[in-house]
This record gives sequence, C-alpha cells and structure tokens, in this order.
Amino acid sequence: MKLWNLSIRRPKFTIVIMLVLLILGAVSLSRLPIQLFPDVEAPAAAVTASYPGAGPEEVLSDVTKELEGELSDTSGLESMTSQSMEGASIIIMEFSPETNIDNVETEIVSTINQADLPDTAGSPTFLKFDPSLLPSMQLAVASGGDEVIDFQEKAADLNQELSRVNGVADVSESGTVTERYEVVLNQQALQDNGLSQDAIVQTIQAQQATVPGGVIVNEDNQETISTRVLSELASVEDLRQITVGQNVTLQDVADVSLTPEDQDIITRVDEKPAIQFEVTQESDANTAAVSREVNDELDDLLEDEEYSSLEVVSIYDEGEFVQASINSVITALISGGILAMLVLFAFLRNLKTPLIIGIAIPFSIIVTFALFFFTDISLNMMTLGGLALGIGMLVDNSIVVVENIYRHLAMGKTPKQAASEGTQEVAGAITASTLTTVSIFLPVVFISGIAGDLFAPLSIAVAFSLFASLFVAVTIVPMLASRILKTPTAREEAKRKTSRFMRGMEKASRWSLRRRALVLLITAATLVIGALGLTTTGVEFLPTNDEGMAMVEVELDEGTSLSRTEETVSLVEQELAGEDVVDHYMSTIGATAQGASMGGGSESNIAEVFVTLKDQGERDQSTQEFIDEFSDQIEGLDDAADITMTNAASSGVGGEPNTYSFTIEDPNAQRLSETSTELIQELEDESDIEEVTSSEEDAATELQATVDKEAARQNGLAPAQVAQAIRSATTGTMAGSITTDSDESYDVTVKYPDDVLNSRQNFENITIANGQGGYVTLSEVATIEEGGAPTVINRADQVRSADFTVRFNPSSDLSDISEIVETTVDDIELADEAEFVVGGDQELVNDLIADVTLAFILGLVFIYLVMSAQFESFKHPFIIMFTVPMLVIGVMLALTVTQKPISAMALIGVVVLGGIVVNNAIVLVDYVNQQREKGMNVIESLVTGVKDRTRPILITTITTVLGVLPLAFGIGEGSETIQPMGIVIIGGLISSTFLTLFVIPVIYSFFDKSTRDMNKKYLTPDGGVIYKRDLIERGEYDEKSEETESHESHTDLPESEEESDKSYSKDDILEALEELVNKNRRDK
Repeated sequence: MKLWNLSIRRPKFTIVIMLVLLILGAVSLSRLPIQLFPDVEAPAAAVTASYPGAGPEEVLSDVTKELEGELSDTSGLESMTSQSMEGASIIIMEFSPETNIDNVETEIVSTINQADLPDTAGSPTFLKFDPSLLPSMQLAVASGGDEVIDFQEKAADLNQELSRVNGVADVSESGTVTERYEVVLNQQALQDNGLSQDAIVQTIQAQQATVPGGVIVNEDNQETISTRVLSELASVEDLRQITVGQNVTLQDVADVSLTPEDQDIITRVDEKPAIQFEVTQESDANTAAVSREVNDELDDLLEDEEYSSLEVVSIYDEGEFVQASINSVITALISGGILAMLVLFAFLRNLKTPLIIGIAIPFSIIVTFALFFFTDISLNMMTLGGLALGIGMLVDNSIVVVENIYRHLAMGKTPKQAASEGTQEVAGAITASTLTTVSIFLPVVFISGIAGDLFAPLSIAVAFSLFASLFVAVTIVPMLASRILKTPTAREEAKRKTSRFMRGMEKASRWSLRRRALVLLITAATLVIGALGLTTTGVEFLPTNDEGMAMVEVELDEGTSLSRTEETVSLVEQELAGEDVVDHYMSTIGATAQGASMGGGSESNIAEVFVTLKDQGERDQSTQEFIDEFSDQIEGLDDAADITMTNAASSGVGGEPNTYSFTIEDPNAQRLSETSTELIQELEDESDIEEVTSSEEDAATELQATVDKEAARQNGLAPAQVAQAIRSATTGTMAGSITTDSDESYDVTVKYPDDVLNSRQNFENITIANGQGGYVTLSEVATIEEGGAPTVINRADQVRSADFTVRFNPSSDLSDISEIVETTVDDIELADEAEFVVGGDQELVNDLIADVTLAFILGLVFIYLVMSAQFESFKHPFIIMFTVPMLVIGVMLALTVTQKPISAMALIGVVVLGGIVVNNAIVLVDYVNQQREKGMNVIESLVTGVKDRTRPILITTITTVLGVLPLAFGIGEGSETIQPMGIVIIGGLISSTFLTLFVIPVIYSFFDKSTRDMNKKYLTPDGGVIYKRDLIERGEYDEKSEETESHESHTDLPESEEESDKSYSKDDILEALEELVNKNRRDK
C-alpha cells in the first residue's frame, strides 16, 4: 500500500506518528548547543622552544634549524614556517586536511625530545591549535580611576566567582601588578666593601634553606622521627639585616623596599586603569547560555557590597552576538514562511490550502532538529542559514501535491479520490526533485579545510529538512486534503485554463517553439552580458559582519619607550571620547590585547585600542562607515606614529578584513631585504593600497658589546663572565622569595639602579668584579658599538622569508589587490631562487574555488544519475540539465546589480541552486511525458505542460524566493555572512524559472525525433506553404510512414533551422493539404 493511501485511510495513525516526531524534535531543540559557526578542525600545530639570552641569529642557528630538520619528515606535513626571536623559537606546522593531529602528536613529541639543542635551551613544547580554547568573552575591570594595585585583590576574587559559573572552563586575567622586594645596589658601596652583585645574590640565597636531616630513633617509645633544617626570610627587616660582608649588612650596600614591578604592559578601559578578563568556555558548552549565565552572575556580584566599587565593562561578548545573529536568522526563517503562505493564498484563493501546506514548514524544521541532535550538529549560522535557505523549498513538495489535488477536485472528483490520484500523479516527480536537490550536497564531503567544516553542516541541514518535507508531502498533506478540501462548485480548472494568463502562456509557448533559434540566441546573449558584469564585482572569502567592533593599532619606531607610546594612545582615546557612537574602548599599551592575555612578550613601541560601538539600533553608522570617518580623524594625530584602524569583527573565519597577505621566499637574506624594501615602495604608490607592512622592516637598534678577549683575560675574566655580569646588571637577578607571617609570598630581585640604562655612558661605566679582587668598567673589557639587528627572523619550509600584509581601501576588493600585487611582483623580477607565495584570504579563496568547482561538477553528475534512474531514460535528464546554465545568468546579474563580490557563501549558493533549479524542469518534463503516454502529440504535450505546470512552478519559485528574501536583505546582526547566498539564490531562481518555461520545451523539441525538424516547410500544389509542426499539431504526422515511404514524391523548401533526412508520403501530404484548403475556405 502506498504511503498516501495509508495516510488517507488511517488518519489517526498518521497524526500519532506526526506528534511523536514533533515531540522528539522539540526535546532535541532544547538540548542543542548554540554556536556562531560550526567547529573548525584546523590541522595545525606549533612547537616552541626557549633559549634565554640568545639573539634571533643564535636562536635560528642553534634551535630553529635543528628542530626544522627533525620535524620536516613528519607524516602529513604540508608546510612549515618558523620565527626566531630574542630568546625563543616558534615553528608552525600545517598538515593536509585529512591528517588527524592527535595521531601525529606522539610522533612530533618524540621527534622534538630527541633534537640536539644547546644545554641552556629549554625543552621544546608541542601545542595543538584548538579553536575552542579561544575566549568567548572579554571583560575589563576598573574601579573609578583607582590604580590597579588598589583593586586587583577584589578583581581576583571576582575572577574566582566567575570561574565557578556552569560552562566556564577558565577566566584568565592580564594587566595585574605584582609586588616584589627590590634590592637596589649601590655600585660605589659594593666597591668599597669588595662585594659584587653575584656575591649578594648568593648570600641572600644562602639564608633560605629547607634541607632534610637524618632520622632519630627513639628506642624507649619504639618510634622514628625524621628531621628537617629550616631557614626562611619572613620580613623586609630580615632581608635588610643579612650580613653580606665583615660587619656589613645588606642595608649598608643596597636600598631594600617592597615596590610594584615595572609595567611592561599597560591596560585601561575608557582611560581608567583596568584589568582584562578573558572567559573561555568548555568545549561542549552552549556559547549563548554561558554568556547569559556569566552576565547574570556579574550583575548579582556587582550588587554585593564587596564588589560594589568595581566596574565591569563588556568589551566583547560572542554569546550576545551569537544570540542576536541566531535571532535574526530565525526571524528571517519565520518571515519567509509567512510570505510563502501568503503567496499560496494569492495563487489558490483558498484559505484552507495554505494552512495545509503551512504545516510542512514547522513540522519539517522541528523534525530536522531531532536529526541534528542524533548526528551531533549544533545550531549555528550555517545550519540555521541552511534552514532559512530551504524555508521556501520545504513547501515546494507540498505545493505540487496540493495544487495537483486541487486540480483534480476541480475536475469533479471526490476529495479522497482527488487526494489519492493527485498525489500519485506527482509523487515520482517530487521524489526525484528531492533526491536531486540532496544529491548536489553529496560532493560537499570533497571540500576540505575551513570551507568544508563550514558548509558540511549547511548541506546536512538542507538535506534533512527536505527529506522531512517529502515525508509530509506524501503522508500528512494528502490526509488533510482529503478531509478539509471540498469539491469546488464550479468547474474552476476549465476556467483557469481559459483565463487570460493561461492564453498568454500558450501563445508565448507556441511562439518560442516556432522561433527556437532566436530563443537560444537571446539566452546565450544574456549569459555573456552577465559574465561581463561579473568582472566588476570582485572576490572575497567571507563578508565581514557589522559586529560593532573596531581596532586602532598604534606603532612607533623600534625602541620607542612605553611612556612615549602611551602619549600617542592618550591622543587616540581623547578623540574616541568625543564620538557618540562609541560605547567603550580598551587600550593595551606595550603589546597586543591577545598577546597580553596569553602572556606574550612586551613591545614598548606598539599599542592597540579595542573599540566597541553601541548596538545597531542605537547608531546611524555601520562599523565600516565609522572606521572610514574616524581613520581620517586620527590620521595626523602623531606624525611619528603609524596609526591605523580596522574592522575587528571576530566572526570572520578568514583573515583580517581588507587585507591581502603574501610571502616572498629567498635563501639570500640580503637580497630578500632589498626586495622587501622595493616591493613596499612600489605597492604603497598604488591608490587602492593604504599600507604595506613586512616582517623584514622590524629591525631594532641595539648597543652591541664585543668582548675584548685579551683585556678580559688580563682581568681574570672569561667572555661568558662578562656577558653574565652585564645581563645581571641590566635585567636584575632573582635571589629567592620572602613568605610573610600573613602567608603572602614576594620575590626578591637584586638589581642595579635604573639609571644604569639611562644613557650609553652609564651603560659603559657598569662595574664588573674581576678575578683579582678589583673592579673594571664594561668599556675596559669590551668595545661598545651601535648596530641594528632583526627582531624576528622568518623562514618558510626552511628558507628565509618575508611576510607581507597589504591593507587596502574598503572600496576595493581582494581580486583587484591580488592583480595589483601580482603585477608588481612580476615587474620587479624576482631572482630564480626566490618564490612568491599567496596567503591569507586569497589562498583560502583559491582553494575554495577549486574545491567547490569539483563538488559542483560531481553534484551535477549525481543529479543526472538520480534522474536517469527515476525517468528510466538518459535523454530526458540530459534535457533537464540545461536548466543549470540558466541559473548562472541570474546569479551573475544578481551579483552585478547588488555589487556583491564572489565569496564562499555565493559559491555555495550556486551549488545549492544546482539542486533546486532542476526541480521545475523535472515537474515540467515529467508532466509532458505523462501527456504523451496518454496519446497527445509532442507539441501539444509541451504546450499543455507549460499551461498546467506554470502555476505550481511559479508558486514554488516565488515561495522559495520570498523564503530567502529576508536573508538577501541582510537585516539583523550577523546577516552579512549569509546575505550573498540569498542574493545568488534569488537571482538564479528567477532566471532559471523564466527560462525553464520557454527554453526547456525548445530543448525538448530538439531531442525528440518528431519535432527535431518541426519548422521544416513544404510546398502545397497550389503554391502555398505548410510547416511540419502544423501536421503534428493536427495529428496527421505519421512517423512510421515517413520512414518507409519514398522520398521522391514531395517538394520541400529549406528548413528554417536545420535540414532533415525524413519526408512524408505523397498521399499523406495531398490529403493534409486538401483538408487544410477546405478548412480555409470554410473559415472564409
């Protein structure tokens, strides 16, 4: 028994099944995690190693090269880049998409542990890239302008409270101030007492001991007692009274005090000292729920008297943006569904029918949620975008079924008979159309990397929802229709067929069949026009969302002091304070915000100001408009500083917005430096380019002390002793710690006064204890020279490299800049050994285009095979495949009119369209074949097919278009990401639908033997002309007799389109001509 007959005969059983599925879906929905994007599995890892005291060149030669050589044979490794910097080496390893990092982790750890590194180098560390470890919230804690040291204890307590919130994995903090005991030495006092810095350090360390002693055996009590010798420093007075020489205490040769450590990094929010909190959620936590719970907990805590003096500013909250984005997509989904139902009512003029079809939308979506739950898929922009994308398609199957049932009712059949026969008539077609739409997504598994991780969930969402809608169309819809719909009182179907619109469609259909060459020529011309227009749109990986976040980056010359950088940042902050659209801003001076939070090193010449704007409803500017305006405002604030402002949208999966990245690899370091300089000069002359930065630019000025080995030997010193003495004098030496009675622990640092580094002369006059009981200055045992050295040495695949970042105008696009850069690189003529390598978004785009092209071609092959199996024919599916070029016309015109660049979402939209546009042609061709089986000739079958299938084709197309229309408008937060997909689908659907109704019949006529030469002309005995199509339409064309009769008994004129080797018998032609002449006489 067929499903539709079962549902019609057993309605209660059908309702029970429906309710069970709805309950299952609703429960699943409550347990689905909510994220911004699907989890991205990045096959990348890093190996880091420290080499204290070594410069970049030493790190490169002693550590980096050794590790690179050992790691180069790692399984699945595709590329390897490294950075050698002061005291550290970082190696980034990228693997092929199919590589599982967990599988190669053991191999990598084993390899780096066997590397032959210097004894003073630290053990290498393996780090796996895990996007889930990135913070989901960024908070700034201040206290009304108080210094950080005054409120950091309360902030630490607040941190602990937030760490206990359900779903929170960690709350890291940066910007705190650490106090320590500083022993600031008096150089003259040291010399007078014959002491050195090392001697002071050793004496302090000797005062602290925890040494286990022997074991006492108590024979009387039959027990053993272990012993331990303890000596600890418990106060600053203990420290000052340490004897460091004969009748000399520490306070006699040094100033001892508890002071805050020197701040290498300054953090403040809205110009007030602040501490930065970064909240990392658990890997399986719901982003929106964690955000909500953290904010609720914060509100409760700040009302508590203990924390009432603290101010907490939310700088970035991914959960809020995720929820807002999800809400906007849900709104688009609901509004699209309502618009689809209104269209149904407008076409069918029946309130019951739209309500029946409307059930397909919520049912299909809710059942899809259950499938999400069991396949471990989260609710995110891509899965919900897939549902919103398919909102119109969800009703397509039901529309075709109900429209056909309604047509059978109009013929006078009973509701149950109309429901059964109407469903049976189109069941094959809607099954084929669903399978073809789903088939286009099968090759998505071949899209690898980030693109594959993003778009696989979207494909699954559409496929799941379509299967659910097919189930609804062949079970619930016929059951409801058989009980709700009634037989119309009038013969509405006959009226519809004779309506002005239907007569117009018939005339247009016959006109296109008679002018087939012209129809095809117009179609080809439109395709060319669209292709030309597409050249003006450009290319990008993913659109940037208007998240209301911007970043001001400040960079001064290498070696600029922290206080000088702070002055420039203060100027930027003053400008921000006067902007109405700005909500908050957090400044990180001396490092990037991310580097500070991760404990990275400081760079006194750089700073970042993270700006958050007010909600979209509270401002009249987009983020990009504000950036364009404010960039001009801060351009001349400080002539010595490089100040740039960029979009800080965190949801971008690609690189930084409006940037193009590339690398030049060259084994010759000097030539690489010269090439970098020339490239930067050439590119910055381009009007579309705002700034070009290169890793080769980062050279630091330094004082280089070259040890005079002979002078050092005469003073009883080895070069290493001189180096260690200078390092201790300039950076200080850790000498232990003090644990006070209140159980607070403080480090003890022994250092020279700060004025040692105030000038070159003071640096040269640093005193060093020699091996003869005396003292020498640094200048006596070393030559001091000023020189330059790179701060970072970059290598790519074990070859010296320079990384370039080109920041371009928002009005330009990635493809324009790519062409400019490639032309410039060609013009400067790189050496044969050098290589130009594209990176960043352009690399992602190149990979994506290759992957999507393969997936699209395979998808079309799968669609063709599915249709061939469904139609039991290879010819008719081939005819249907001609709808694919027709969608390209609309896609190109839509992108050209809206000036939206070709992006990942647009390309995926094209793939989706490949499965959608064939559906209309399937419905049309299937119906034409049914009419031919009933004995109707080909031409009449084509015309009748267009007349009878126009309404369901238009309804399904308009509902799908209106379903994605809210997405195409890009209304709401986060909508910019999937907006190009909506635009592409609307454009492709409109063009393919219009052309399907007129071009597919033309193509069909070429593939059918009887109509292939339908425009062939014949002369009549009285000198008139008759077309072969006229004979076919009158049913007077006999193909068999044409194939068997002689070809000598007729006279013909050249065919209007193509010659045919077939002819009619003389008797057939004379009989037809005679009847035609008689008809003309009667008409007169």
